[in-house]
Amino acid sequence: MFDTLSDRLSATFKNLRGKGRLSEADIDATAREIRIALLEADVALPVVRAFIANVKERARGVEVSQALNPAQQVVKIVNEELVAILGGETRRLRFAKTAPTVIMLAGLQGAGKTTLAGKLGLWLKGQGHSPLLVACDLQRPNAVNQLSVVAERAGVAVYAPEPGNGVGDPVQVAKDSIEFAKAKVHDIVIVDTAGRLGIDQELMQQAADIRDAVSPDEILFVVDAMIGQDAVNTAEAFRDGVGFDGVVLSKLDGDARGGAALSIAHVTGKQVMFASNGEKLEDFDAFHPDRMASRILDMGDLLTLIEQAEKTFSQEEAAKMASKLQSSKGGKDFTLDDFLAQMEQVRKMGSISKLLGMLPGMGQIKDQINNIDERDIDRTAAIIKSMTPKERSEPTIINGSRRARIAKGSGVEVSAVKSLVERFFEARKMMSKMAQGGGMPGMPGMPGMGGGPGRQKKQVKQAKGKRKSGNPMKRKAEEAAAAERREQAAAQGGAFGLPAQDDKNFELPDEFKKFM
Repeated sequence: MFDTLSDRLSATFKNLRGKGRLSEADIDATAREIRIALLEADVALPVVRAFIANVKERARGVEVSQALNPAQQVVKIVNEELVAILGGETRRLRFAKTAPTVIMLAGLQGAGKTTLAGKLGLWLKGQGHSPLLVACDLQRPNAVNQLSVVAERAGVAVYAPEPGNGVGDPVQVAKDSIEFAKAKVHDIVIVDTAGRLGIDQELMQQAADIRDAVSPDEILFVVDAMIGQDAVNTAEAFRDGVGFDGVVLSKLDGDARGGAALSIAHVTGKQVMFASNGEKLEDFDAFHPDRMASRILDMGDLLTLIEQAEKTFSQEEAAKMASKLQSSKGGKDFTLDDFLAQMEQVRKMGSISKLLGMLPGMGQIKDQINNIDERDIDRTAAIIKSMTPKERSEPTIINGSRRARIAKGSGVEVSAVKSLVERFFEARKMMSKMAQGGGMPGMPGMPGMGGGPGRQKKQVKQAKGKRKSGNPMKRKAEEAAAAERREQAAAQGGAFGLPAQDDKNFELPDEFKKFM
């Protein structure tokens, strides 16, 4: 969603690199480019004006003028201001002192409230809660049925006493759901309300009546991130008519310009709390303004990547794999079965393109990342699963006839099987070297990037001593001359020209004694 904005900002900052100091003209030109980038991203005009004013004021200050690298300081300022307009710190859910905590979802029809109720329920279930979804959208056809299906997929309970499709009283359903939750010991109630195609009095009145009936601890306004500036107008209308405590952005994985996400927190004064960035129920998480700002500026989002890895990978499995790679056999205990298991774990984390997009600087190879074929992993898995257990544990036995059989079983060319085995050996060798402290091959002299204990130290060539003559008579004469020189040196004194004395009777000369 923020690709265009990221590209424009990256190009703007590129022009600042290499400048020892920034003039007024440089600051004005940079501010103008940032302004154009934000307006093209559909950010609200009041937000753009406030953002640019803050950036220019800080860019003219001491922190840039006295900086060793002014360009980096400007990027830092833009990053901090982006975090500010996105809401500052991460806003967490407020839980009731006595259960159940009531969360009411509000928003227009088509914003994704019903699906988001299931995503929020699954997210809260993963944190140890017992959520209950309540079907209060009794107007839209099949809304109650949709919520029941979503709840079943998420593995959470649902309260839907009315069939919907225009039948039933949503206010009464909301009121009864609280008693039901207490009876069934659900600590969180998520109320899915009806929407409209646009703001009208009937919608506002119904939302207000449900709010008064259940006294929610949190009212979350669900907004489609793809509808642009109208999202801000709708948010303001809901804020004034019903009121809400936080914003949830849905469809953040779309290809719209995304200005609503950058505008809504600043305009309404209510922070974005959650973001939905995919069709799967798992594609949902808390909204972190600092991480979103880092993504926009192509600085990556390593914290989210680490959190996803911690959810997917078990510490026990990771330790087991590490021990295999660090073994004395040079990683030969690491088999194709282990390789397949690791690959499937990475696949559970989500799309490979999304994972790579969280790494810093990946915006420069955005086209290559977008063109990654996710089915390559499935093809690789099919090749490995077409092998016998013996072939997976000892890939060296895979000869021409075995490759032909594996290729036929997995529906690929023989060359694909050969390429996979070769790449596996290379990857195992590299991972084993890194696990044993050798660092990345071919990069000596960098800590952790080569030159570790695995590398042999270059032998220092010793200086040659004075050669002895091969002629016995000549060598005897040389030895006699050397002995005579040693005797003369002993008679004349020590190495510093002092008289040679017995160690027991040794005394310092008078000129040294005065310093003692």
